[in-house]
Amino acid sequence: MIKNYLTIALRSLMKNKVYSFINIFGLAVGIAVAMLIGLWVWDELSFNKYHKNYDRVVQAWIRQTFNGHTGAGTAVSIPAVTEMATKYGAEFKHTSLASWNFGHLLANGDKKINKTGMYAQPSFPEMLSLKMIRGDRSALKDPGSIVICESLAKSLFGDQDPLNKTLKLDIKKSVKVTGVYEDIPFNSAFNELYMILPWSDYLIAEGWVKDAQDQWGNHSFQFFAQVADHADIEKVSRKIRDVELPHAFSKTDKPQYFLHPMSKWHLYSDFKEGVNVGGAIQFVWLFSIIGIFVLLLACINFMNLSTARSEKRAKEVGIRKSIGSLKSQLVAQFLSESFLVVSFALLLAILIVLVALPSFNDLSGKQVKFPFFSYQFWLALVVFSVFTGLVSGSYPAFYLSSFNPLAVLKGTFKVGKWSAVPRKVMVVMQFTVSITLIIGTIIVFQQIQHAKNRPVGYDRQGLLQINISPNIYGKYYPLRDDLLKSGAVAEMSQSSSPTTGIYSNQIGFEWEGMEPGSVPLFGTIAVSHDFGKSIGWKITDGRDFSREFSTDTSAFILNESAVKLTGIKGIVGKTIRYNGKPMQVVGVIKDMVMQSPYEQAVPTIFMVNYGWANLINVKLVAGKPVEQSLKKVEAVFKKFDSDSPFEFKFADDEYDAKFRSEERIGKLARVFAVLAVFISCLGLFGLAAYTAEQRTKEIGIRKALGASVAQMWAMLSKEFVYLVLVSCAIASPIALYFLNDWLKKYEYHIQLSWFVFAVSAVLAIIITLLTVSFQAIKAALMNPVKSLRSE
Repeated sequence: MIKNYLTIALRSLMKNKVYSFINIFGLAVGIAVAMLIGLWVWDELSFNKYHKNYDRVVQAWIRQTFNGHTGAGTAVSIPAVTEMATKYGAEFKHTSLASWNFGHLLANGDKKINKTGMYAQPSFPEMLSLKMIRGDRSALKDPGSIVICESLAKSLFGDQDPLNKTLKLDIKKSVKVTGVYEDIPFNSAFNELYMILPWSDYLIAEGWVKDAQDQWGNHSFQFFAQVADHADIEKVSRKIRDVELPHAFSKTDKPQYFLHPMSKWHLYSDFKEGVNVGGAIQFVWLFSIIGIFVLLLACINFMNLSTARSEKRAKEVGIRKSIGSLKSQLVAQFLSESFLVVSFALLLAILIVLVALPSFNDLSGKQVKFPFFSYQFWLALVVFSVFTGLVSGSYPAFYLSSFNPLAVLKGTFKVGKWSAVPRKVMVVMQFTVSITLIIGTIIVFQQIQHAKNRPVGYDRQGLLQINISPNIYGKYYPLRDDLLKSGAVAEMSQSSSPTTGIYSNQIGFEWEGMEPGSVPLFGTIAVSHDFGKSIGWKITDGRDFSREFSTDTSAFILNESAVKLTGIKGIVGKTIRYNGKPMQVVGVIKDMVMQSPYEQAVPTIFMVNYGWANLINVKLVAGKPVEQSLKKVEAVFKKFDSDSPFEFKFADDEYDAKFRSEERIGKLARVFAVLAVFISCLGLFGLAAYTAEQRTKEIGIRKALGASVAQMWAMLSKEFVYLVLVSCAIASPIALYFLNDWLKKYEYHIQLSWFVFAVSAVLAIIITLLTVSFQAIKAALMNPVKSLRSE
């Protein structure tokens, strides 16, 4: 029986090649999209699961209120962490202070590699459940030790056993390799952790870190812990909340600690006014819904085309019923056809996924692999296929099997005037989804362009940012002279933060007329005298820093937001005390976009301090070949530091990186929108072909009576245009609701315009007309003699 079902199904598919192709290819694209989205979603949901205790590992965050806003961040103070670990030690299985993951130069003879790593306490590898290849997780107990990842060990030592070998760290210190761990996968918060160094070495190497051990206000570190198995994370979080409150600078500061579980770091990382408002989980839901709808579009095509051709198979059903076929047998027959289509589509979908996966990874910023050896994946795929086959084939099966055999064989069978309603509803559903995605894609693109076109307040073109190596410290003036003499550099300066970020936010500022009890927070950046000239900032009041004024080492330049925060009118020449020291304001600059391009500028203060500034800004001469200029700059740096590799970043590249997340989402949405429209158009093409076929005789009569091709085209196209207009009317308010909510995430955003919705509607109508016109014009051009011959 099954063999018979499959034979008939194959014959039916071969007999109707165009419709079979539309069904199989459309369904394959839908399944492939759903499969890719499923792999992406699984990668997101499994983020950090590489770490065995990911549901018990936490990071300490702190809420603080400054300038009328409550912020949340991971920068904590050592005394607060010490009190947590001692006073509530029973609540934790492991605890570890840690530095930020910053760059270090490792050298093994002539091999020199710059990679990122952290200083951490000995329990850190155990807490992360690192998979040790050499040594064990207690490898950080000894001072002067280092634990490195497998790929870094391979780069430095080749096939040699790296254990107990000596490396040079940051040129000046020797460290011994006491452990090698497996590379942490891409979907982990620690995927760029190439080395771990002992916390005790950090205290010795950096005097300011040692001093910070009793500084409650110095929030410059991270704290990770593994909560004890018997403890509840929320309860422990409430216990540690006020450890710093007695040591707060003021009542308005209100420092409150809380524990953020590793299981939420990736998907729930966004905080607004100190409250978690979600994060990447929103995109997981969004793309999951898109995947379901794209697959649903493909299923709708199958149902539409199957029911549309019901009259063609009415006599087959009538004959089968008249010779004793049961309704259940007919349902099984049509479902077998559905499962055969799904099987072919599934094989094609897997091929599409394998071909598309590298490009999809580039687009999504992932390293997803096809799970060939995962039985869960194949089981899910089988369940998924059965479900799709049932969804795709159930309506046509039950619809076709319900025909009255007597009416069919007498020739009096009519599908009825309401029979086309389900098809029309499903076409409306398809284009509602497609138009919603089109609107969303346009809005995301507009928002990104809006932020990109925002004036940034400085000149990014040809601006290099280079970290100062130990060999270059204290050599600012000779280095600057040689760079300017090279002919490739227009200006050079130092700063403690790049133009694309603010590394330090400080309190301790006071001025006359300041509100009593307030604790204002300013972004604080140390610069050299030439900083303004090298980045091209815009002075709006006063003057720039100058070596002609020896007092400028006790001077401030403020951005417009900082001036607004102080509330001082005519601030140039006024005094602001910084940790008790009087500093004179000599200038005001336009706000620079140094952090998120979607938010307001941070109130920022600039001061001259060469010792604190550890980043070099190099402005290349405009109009010269960049490659040649870089070679000259590299030669100068190599003259001063031949031990370190010459590494730099372009400011415009770093600024563009701020849009990467939104651009990635926008590109993915654009691809999914195109595929949704494509699948919808496939179905529309099939329905247009069927409609033209059904009305062949009508078209012949109308042509014989003098109707023009244009009139025939308009007659066959208007029904589909009407359905698309209905879809536009439904899609517009849906898109308006969700996109308006999405834009509220950004302080600096576009205003939704009716123009976008109008453009989307026009675009949908044009696509519809292009899709159906081929069949409509083909039918209109047919010789009426041929179409009427059978009469």
